[in-house]
Amino acid sequence: MAATHRIATGTVISAVCLSALAGCGTGGDGPEKEKAQPAPAPKNVVRLIGDGSTAYTGAQPHLPKPKRLKPGEKPPQFVVFSWDGAGEDSQKLFSHFRKVAKENDATMTYFLSGVYLLPEEKRDLYHPPQHSPGRSDIGFNDRQGIADTVEQLRLAWLEGNEIGTHFNGHFCGGDGGVGEWSVEEWKEEIAQAKQFVKTWKTNAGMKNEAPLPFDYDKELVGARTPCLEGQKNFMKAARDLGFRYDTSGVNNQVWPEKKSGLWDLSLQLVPFPGHSFEQLTMDYNFMVNQSGTTTQGDPGKHEMWGDQMRDGLLQGFQRAYNGNRAPLIIGNHFESWNGGTYMRAVEEVVEEVCTKSDVRCVSFRQLVDWLDAQDPATLEKLRSLDVGEAPEKGWKAFLASGPAPAPKGAPGSPAPKG
Repeated sequence: MAATHRIATGTVISAVCLSALAGCGTGGDGPEKEKAQPAPAPKNVVRLIGDGSTAYTGAQPHLPKPKRLKPGEKPPQFVVFSWDGAGEDSQKLFSHFRKVAKENDATMTYFLSGVYLLPEEKRDLYHPPQHSPGRSDIGFNDRQGIADTVEQLRLAWLEGNEIGTHFNGHFCGGDGGVGEWSVEEWKEEIAQAKQFVKTWKTNAGMKNEAPLPFDYDKELVGARTPCLEGQKNFMKAARDLGFRYDTSGVNNQVWPEKKSGLWDLSLQLVPFPGHSFEQLTMDYNFMVNQSGTTTQGDPGKHEMWGDQMRDGLLQGFQRAYNGNRAPLIIGNHFESWNGGTYMRAVEEVVEEVCTKSDVRCVSFRQLVDWLDAQDPATLEKLRSLDVGEAPEKGWKAFLASGPAPAPKGAPGSPAPKG
């Protein structure tokens, strides 16, 4: 992944001031303050971690506080837009969709491939399970690509977006593919994905750049496996490592549940306009069912193919919005397949749905925060609704609190007031 453009990145001031954060000063040579009036502590304290590639800067900004549904309250319609292998290259799609998100009151999840922060000349630092050192099916990066990707990761996190992981070498299929990895091999891969994020400055020789403003060991709570393979053993490893969710499966548009201790936030099947079968909510799958494995098919069909994806996602959205209100889970790649038609489709869906007052376009982390805040009995009721099924007697009756009180005088009823 090579970048051909340059975006200036911030620098570290006095080893602790992060330029992207407010409340950071450089000091001065002015009069000394009276000892009786010490300067207040800075609002944003930056504590560098390790070699300074990452830093603790406090709680993530712009994270909404999850609220438990009130009795009888209709759930909001959640939509999650997520990106596999997120990195910034000459197409500038990462920075573009950050802007799209901000303009439409949305936050997203960016699944970072660790090798996007590892320069080509240091490729032998990567020891992929069941492969020789330095092997990667998606390559590595150069210093400019690393600088550009780090800047987007930094800004994305400060805007309230989530930085997950898409691991490293993206090995699919047989012959050492992720579907064959053991639990321990998954743990090894995850450890390396974290390590490349935590040491990008050293590996790229960029010690004067600003750090990523988070502790990745704490920030990383979820993932999507390459090609949706190897989920079973990955989930066992992820549970042991304290992850909170997985989004590597395939499911219908129903309310999620926990599996193996993790929230199962699988990609979903939605209508596929012009076809009798449903389609997975991912750009790659639409493409394969339109132009096969050819990423640049018939130019005369590009617009139609993008419209099919857009309209399929919108039909899935409406089916949930007017039905069971199950979160809509969407996955994408920063790619210009078939002339960029799928990027257009995703952008038009964001613009169509995310500005509605009762719709929340959120990251996976924000969704699991909300799910964890709910009454388990409420979630169990929501899971009883089928695809597109709205409560027969309305939301107020469906999610009313508890059973009706027992009649007066019945066993267990309150004694009548005297």
